[in-house]
Order: sequence, then structure tokens, then C-alpha cells
Amino acid sequence: MAADEEPSRTAGGCVLAVLAGAAAAALFAVDEALGVLTLVTVGWVAVWRSARRRMSDSSATPPPRGADPESDDAARRRLARARGVHDPNGVMCTYHPPREEVTET
Repeated sequence: MAADEEPSRTAGGCVLAVLAGAAAAALFAVDEALGVLTLVTVGWVAVWRSARRRMSDSSATPPPRGADPESDDAARRRLARARGVHDPNGVMCTYHPPREEVTET
């Protein structure tokens, strides 16, 4: 291999897959229950690790254009104005008054 060439990630993944397959075959050859238990444990750990990974903020949906997010104070004021009302059937509903645009001076 030349000095400027790097080993490919695909080739490394193939080598690891072959080694993992050989290890699984050896475990199944020793004892079938041991092979099944090991595969289930390895699968559980892989799912657990992938679930623990934090998602980057770059994949978050951007806010709509022209709509500024409310501040915490504005959200609290809006929630304080919300009130419960009953419809004609007696069902309790939360009424939120229409949003008022406030310009900062």
C-alpha cells in the first residue's frame, strides 16, 4: 500500500463483520444457549447505545419565517389570561384569547 492511501472504512467494516460472525459461530459451537444469550445481549447493548446518543440541534425544524418565538414572560402572561369555559354540552374547554402583537418600544 502506498503512503498516501488510507484503508477504506468499508473494508474495515467487512473485516469486523467477519470476525463477529466467527465469534458468534464459535459461541454457538460451544453451547447454543450461550450463543443465543450473547447475541441477545449484544443486540440490547447496541439498541441502548443508539438510544442514548444525543441528536444534534442541526436536525431540528427551524421556526417559520416571520414568527418570532415568544419570550417566557409573554408565554406566562398568555397562559394567565387563558380561562376555562363550558360549551353547551357541559364540556370544560380552555379558552385562549387571540394573540396580541406587542411591539417593544
